[in-house]
Amino acid sequence: MSTLAEEQSSKKRTFWFAFLFVLVAVIGLTYVKWWPYYHKAILSFQTNSIGDSILQDQISGTFTWSAAVDYTVTYFQSVWKAAILGILLGSLVQVLLPTGWLLKVLGKTSFGSTAAAGLASIPGMMCTCCAAPVAVGLRKKNASVGASLAFWIGNPTINPATLIFMTFVLSWKFTVLRLIVGLVLTFGISYFANRFVKNPTPVSMDKLIEDAEVDKRSFLNRWLTSLGSMVLYVVPAYVLSVLILGAARFWLFPQLSDSMSNSLIAILIFAVAGMLFVIPTAAEIPIIQTLMAMGLGAGPAAALLITLPSISLPSLLMVAKSFPRKVLVFVSISVVVLGIISGLIGKLIF
Repeated sequence: MSTLAEEQSSKKRTFWFAFLFVLVAVIGLTYVKWWPYYHKAILSFQTNSIGDSILQDQISGTFTWSAAVDYTVTYFQSVWKAAILGILLGSLVQVLLPTGWLLKVLGKTSFGSTAAAGLASIPGMMCTCCAAPVAVGLRKKNASVGASLAFWIGNPTINPATLIFMTFVLSWKFTVLRLIVGLVLTFGISYFANRFVKNPTPVSMDKLIEDAEVDKRSFLNRWLTSLGSMVLYVVPAYVLSVLILGAARFWLFPQLSDSMSNSLIAILIFAVAGMLFVIPTAAEIPIIQTLMAMGLGAGPAAALLITLPSISLPSLLMVAKSFPRKVLVFVSISVVVLGIISGLIGKLIF
């Protein structure tokens, strides 16, 4: 009877822990993402704009460290709530969600696990840096490379709010291109990334569950340990790399002559620059809108449409210890290549 009572108590505890995670996620996303984006969607419909470009000062600016600091401050003013939520969820996923369930759903290298994680990313609507801590948390819980990547990449690339803004501010052509390439990245590239994990060590589900049960520390103790590790691991690299990119942006996004503004070289430059650079959620829309108003061609703009939100140098650094190096190189190259292809499509038909 005592064993049966312990099992029932364990099941109840697991249920309430999972319920708490979902509750925190729903409340956090409602406050940080869903409600603000509802109003922003109305704004984009009424004004064909969602605000100024975060690169606005680049139009007439030159490099100074003061400008780099200003960009860093502006960036974190835009993302701090989502960044905190991402770190919070990344730490909670390690202590609240049941190990056995995560392994069954997200622990396989099958397309099913990748698809499940990609679909789970859709309501998150986070930028690549804010989704990175959750991807780190999933990897620490032994989610597969493909599933963790799908969640990380899917958040920014197939964000439904961004697609709505894009339709009203840019055009439906940009939206269709972004959706198609976003689906390829989220479900295709993430799935094939599993192939770069050579001979993964077989994971014993029973042993992992047993190890989780052996950990008798209180929930608060385990969560604070997870949170502290996440903060120490993620925050320093995040802040420093954003500062560096804030300084480098004057060279990453050069002003081009009329003859170069829609050239293949411009597409290549902006595809690579977009992959490295860091922006808040949906900031690629006003950036593209502003740059095109200044004369940038549709080709480089379409390249930025894909590479700017997908990944960035800061987010790559944040997940560097959680994924094999070959996987991150493959993902980075894939983003650039798909950005170039999108740029060529944009050059031809936009």
